[in-house]
Amino acid sequence: MDTKDLLGDESTPAYTPTSDERTLAILSHILCVVVGFLAPLIIYLIKKDESPYVRDHAKESLNFQITIFLACVILAITLVGILLIWVVGIINLVLVIIATIKTSENKMYKYPLNFRLIK
Repeated sequence: MDTKDLLGDESTPAYTPTSDERTLAILSHILCVVVGFLAPLIIYLIKKDESPYVRDHAKESLNFQITIFLACVILAITLVGILLIWVVGIINLVLVIIATIKTSENKMYKYPLNFRLIK
């Protein structure tokens, strides 16, 4: 498995986003550290019809936060898994920071190991 696969995948968007679009896309990633899936959900619901760039970033971030939540629930069910939840938290933090950096560089970012439930 390549390091690139472990850290996600980036691509160039179809158009150059405006400053406001980039800011909202960045917020859809970084605010997850504070409020979890609520930030990308709200941004997605408000901007999904206005900006494909913001929609795609918010959707990707929302799907990843749902994936992280499901992983934590599965780990919490097992006694040994409770000890590993902090590992999931660190992975979440690292990947959110990477996504935020890629977004600030006007790139599309895809999280690794992400269940894309929101299409």
